[in-house]
Amino acid sequence: MARAWLIVLDSVGCGGAEDAAAYGDAGSDTLGHIAEACAAGRGDREGLRSGPLQLPNLIRLGLAHACEASTGQPLAGVTKPAQPQGRWGYGVELSQGKDTPSGHWEIAGCPVSFQWGYFTALENSFPPELVAGIVKEGALPGILGNRHASGVTIIEELGAEHIRTGKPICYTSVDSVLQIAAHEEHFGLDRLYALCRTVRGLVDPLRIGRVIARPFTGSPEKGFTRTGNRKDFAIPPPEETILDRLTAQGRSIVTIGKIGDIFAHRATGSEIKPFGNHAMVEAALEAWDGLPDGGFCFVNLVDFDTEYGHRRDIPGYAAALEAFDRLLPRIEAALKPGDIAVITADHGNDPSWRGTDHTREHVPILAFGPGIVPEPLGRRESFADIAASLGIWLGIGPVGPGRHW
Repeated sequence: MARAWLIVLDSVGCGGAEDAAAYGDAGSDTLGHIAEACAAGRGDREGLRSGPLQLPNLIRLGLAHACEASTGQPLAGVTKPAQPQGRWGYGVELSQGKDTPSGHWEIAGCPVSFQWGYFTALENSFPPELVAGIVKEGALPGILGNRHASGVTIIEELGAEHIRTGKPICYTSVDSVLQIAAHEEHFGLDRLYALCRTVRGLVDPLRIGRVIARPFTGSPEKGFTRTGNRKDFAIPPPEETILDRLTAQGRSIVTIGKIGDIFAHRATGSEIKPFGNHAMVEAALEAWDGLPDGGFCFVNLVDFDTEYGHRRDIPGYAAALEAFDRLLPRIEAALKPGDIAVITADHGNDPSWRGTDHTREHVPILAFGPGIVPEPLGRRESFADIAASLGIWLGIGPVGPGRHW
């Protein structure tokens, strides 16, 4: 039986979403603007990278073709081949939102048909009764923050007060999320996780997608650093996903990165959670080597989003893309006849855009493997086309409402 490898480059959108204006994102284009900046010299950083964006392997598989099909504009500084070596296209999101769960659930065959709850007020974002519940149920002296914020910025601003008072830092964004930051030593990592579980129950009636534990270390004198012990407490998908179908049929599943958190640990098989894109690819390669026929490996590479997109770091984002591109030949070499690999994204996070939030965009779709005939996949009207197609490939039938290619 065939095996399938699904890699989500978190936030690596390719612009062009027709409804982007409804999200304040008309004109956003993660890949397009990174390539444009690099071609103009704005992607240079001494000791890191310089010059035009160099993604020879992704371009060979059809990335430039997918981006141009999405936006109508070529990737700046990139020469695309006459004939890509992979299947290429782009996906349009059906779900309402531009967040991680919506994107991943739809990729897995379960578009979000309901409206998420949001904390829309920029200051005093959380309802007073919710704050009171967090303080009471968490046995806390109070909370800090209570506003829209960048996680890195608010930890620097309030980290010292958090250590002094013992109050956790609570903040949100345009996503359906409540994030809680606390010092691993002064507050305690297990205590932070327990608090997030408590808050998960408190926000369920509000249809909040995720409660995220954001642990950090450091000191006011030397600065604070977020650690790799982040944990997302999400609601489960409301309908069947490809993970559920595969589990019901006894197939082997390996999930790498935050996939387990995104799917509320339902049908996520063997979960491996290293820190950093490179470590995740290495873990995926090792797991793939032992994956039996009919198995499925589902990977999220989160650094693009958390380390560079939200921080609006164009050189860092470009360097991370180039680092992944250098690993791609090892992924291709690991595929055996009958195997398929799909590379896509869950939303955008244009590092040239205003603010620090995700951007509503199309996502590239690249499919490749031994013997797979290169051809355009065209415009896919839902990310769910991926689950439908992989379901056919794995012999379990199409999953979800998508149309297989």
